[in-house]
Amino acid sequence: MEIWEKKLLKTSRGTFEIFVKGEGLPLCVTHLYSEFNQTGDYFAETFTKTNKVFLINLKEAGNSEKATEPYHLSFLETIFDLEAIRKELDFDTWGFAGHSTGGMLGIIYGIYFSNSLKYNVIVGAAAREYMTFSKDCIYHPEHPYFNKMQELIESLKHPDLTSEKRKKLIAERTKLSLFEPDKYDALFSRNISKGIAATRMNYFSREVQVYDVTKKLKFISIPTLIICGRYDVQCPVVYSIEMDEDIPNSKLVIFEKSNHYPFLEEAELFIQEYKLFMNAVS
Repeated sequence: MEIWEKKLLKTSRGTFEIFVKGEGLPLCVTHLYSEFNQTGDYFAETFTKTNKVFLINLKEAGNSEKATEPYHLSFLETIFDLEAIRKELDFDTWGFAGHSTGGMLGIIYGIYFSNSLKYNVIVGAAAREYMTFSKDCIYHPEHPYFNKMQELIESLKHPDLTSEKRKKLIAERTKLSLFEPDKYDALFSRNISKGIAATRMNYFSREVQVYDVTKKLKFISIPTLIICGRYDVQCPVVYSIEMDEDIPNSKLVIFEKSNHYPFLEEAELFIQEYKLFMNAVS
């Protein structure tokens, strides 16, 4: 598989490590606390046949700028960083696609900078804190796999993990979020690896407690494709339904045989729905 082109981009808000692949309309892809490398990312890879994808390491991830203040890791400050990157790349507008906390970033991006976006793709995300009020969420204390998930997350934060141990822990964690866990090896068979920026993840665990932008969803003026697996245990489908009701120009597609990874679990359908959406907004 072709590796991603690595670049260090100097912007008005610091230097960021980005990875580029594909041809077509520019598409920004990132995740709130993932740490990418030249092997890319399963979600981002989905778009490389239709778009020129810019996969971004945010502050404190990979070789990107360090945060000089804790608040630099917040949702809004991160969007300011993405805007600085867009301007440095000299794009009037670009698309955004985000999965999970990447999708939450996309929501904030759409609320405050719809004029900078051509369209938005939000997958398996939520516009408010999603643990407290949903027992279907694996982060709710009453969910049957809550303790298991917490143990795995903490284990993955250790900086001295061997690559083999990290790989095993990631597999265990991911299986908890698959519609058919036995398909893990088939779904995640590519030579793609990424890490976790623990500093960013720890900040998010605090910020998410007060995260609720539902009343501002009406300010997202660009076409927005919302996708969620029917059985998503991380951001349950009710939150995608809620977003679809409140974002003016949105389309919701629920994948009936998916958990948190519809772009892998129902890959052909995902690409089909994305192309339909693209055709409608082009």
